[in-house]
This record gives sequence, structure tokens and C-alpha cells, in this order.
Amino acid sequence: MKRILVVGGGSIGERHARCFLNTGQAEVSLCETRQDVRERLAENYKLSNVFSAFDAALEAEFDGAVICTPAHLHILMATQLAKRGVGLLIEKPLSTSPHGVDQLAELIESQNLPVSIAYVMRQHPALHAIKVAIDSGRFGRPVQMVYSGGQHFPFYRPAYRETYYTRHETGGGAIQDALTHMVNAAEWLVGPVTRLVADAEHCVLEGVDVEDTVHLITRHRSVPGSFSLNQHQPANESTLTILCERGSVRYEGHHASWSSCVEPDSDWQIEEQFSLERDDLLVLQARAFLSQLDGHSEAACSLAEGLQTLRVNLAALESVDTESWKHL
Repeated sequence: MKRILVVGGGSIGERHARCFLNTGQAEVSLCETRQDVRERLAENYKLSNVFSAFDAALEAEFDGAVICTPAHLHILMATQLAKRGVGLLIEKPLSTSPHGVDQLAELIESQNLPVSIAYVMRQHPALHAIKVAIDSGRFGRPVQMVYSGGQHFPFYRPAYRETYYTRHETGGGAIQDALTHMVNAAEWLVGPVTRLVADAEHCVLEGVDVEDTVHLITRHRSVPGSFSLNQHQPANESTLTILCERGSVRYEGHHASWSSCVEPDSDWQIEEQFSLERDDLLVLQARAFLSQLDGHSEAACSLAEGLQTLRVNLAALESVDTESWKHL
């Protein structure tokens, strides 16, 4: 049993606590400043300990910590935990600024600490199967990537007006909160973004000013890409298509499937379809991190990869402001 500290008891912190407990391989403690949240989670889950202050949690012994606070606090808290030799699973995005990341990386390397960034789409079996197929050369070299998706954000996150989501400085807005997932997945599949231009707007969501609609054009070295995302459409759907030299592959998140098409004027052929419950990906992520703590596996998303996607987030925000291409 690994001793895991979840820092932050918001919606994602609660899910991490629940999913680590569901692995049957972890004892979970919680650090949360809000008394009502602490009491509710302590009542609903079998927590080993509950802390009201981060400094108090730092005095206890843990094998790993999951940092679920607003993004601008991630690096500071990760650094303090790393100094105590605690393995880290850091929620996405890595931060809202690259400040302090290099120092954290040096500390992690000096202590040989297991660290992963919680881009949970890397645990999706359909995307993992696509990764294997592309890397094997089955469809040839990727030549283009296209993503389109959206969902009704208030339905899934009704408290969004009272969270970090309201401000870019704390990790809010569609670019840092939602699109970052698929950018990271695309970089995993076809390579890092090397330049981009973005357009974004606040169109629908009530009670906030940050963007809820984004269009992003990217280059992943030689591979052109595009992303279109909104957080207000009724349908919950997510489609990522990668066109290759000898065919195409498509991920459909709303069907938990992946398909291929290799013959002209033919239909998509479903390669695999999976049955997934809402917590399944986070349980897989928890198990992967526990395996990493034991030294049995590598990071699902490394600190360097998380930093790369952070740079994309920041470049996209800057591109919207300046209406210009940005090179990474």
C-alpha cells in the first residue's frame, strides 16, 4: 500500500482521492483548507488523515502526492514536496508560467523522483492503440492532424463560476482547462507543436469573461494540425483524426473507439470500441502512477512533455492577444 497525499479537495481532487482508493493499492490522505470540504470528503471516503494546512501535511510521510490546486500553485507546492523526497502526480496544466520549472526539474533529477503530469487522455485505450499503430508504421508517416470537440461545460462543472476557471492567472479558460488535454494528446501522437496561431472568444458561458470557444492552427514540425473546441454545445463529442501516407485513423471520445480508413471512397472501419465508466481513466492513471512509484514504469507524461504543452498554452493565449503566429 502506497501512502498518497491529495492536495486540494475540489472536484478533481475528490476524483483523485476516490480513484486512488479504488485501486486497492493506496492509503489516501487529504490536504484542504476549506473546513466544509474537508468534513464532507472525510465523511464520504475512508481517508487515512486530513490536513487543514499544507505545512502540516509536509511534516507527514508520503510516497506520492497528487497536486490538485489551481495551476498557479502547482510548481511551488511540487517543489516543497520534492524537497522531502515525495513522488509527484501534478494536475494539468503544469502551471500558468514556466517560472520555477527548471529548478523543479533539477531537484527531481538530483533525487531521482518519479514525476508525472496528469494528462489523463494518455490513459485512454483508444488513443493508446492509435499511438501503437502510428509508431508501428502501419499507416505510414503522419501528414496531417485535425481535432474537433465540444461539450456543455456547465452541465459537467456547474460550479465553474466559483473555481479557478474564471481567470487565466489561475489556469482558467478553454485553452488551459479543456483544449490542453487534446493538444497534449496530439503532441504525444504526432510530435510537439513548433508554431501556432490562435483565435478565441467568450461566446456563451454565463458569469465569466474567459474564452469558451477556440480555434488553433498548429505545426508539429512537418505535420500541420488544427483544433476546434467549444464549451457550450449540447452534445458531448471529441474527434481526433490523423491522416497518414497510407490511410487515416480516428479517435472518437464520445464512442470510446478508434477507427481506420485505408481505401478510397470507403467507410471508416471500427478497430476497437471500449466500455468506459466516468472514473475509469483516472483509476488507470492512479495505477500507472503507483507503478511508477514502484519503479515498474515510466511517466505517462513526463515533466518535459508537460512543460512543452504549457508553452503551447501560453503561446496560444499570446497569439489571441497579438493576432499573430508564435514560434515555440
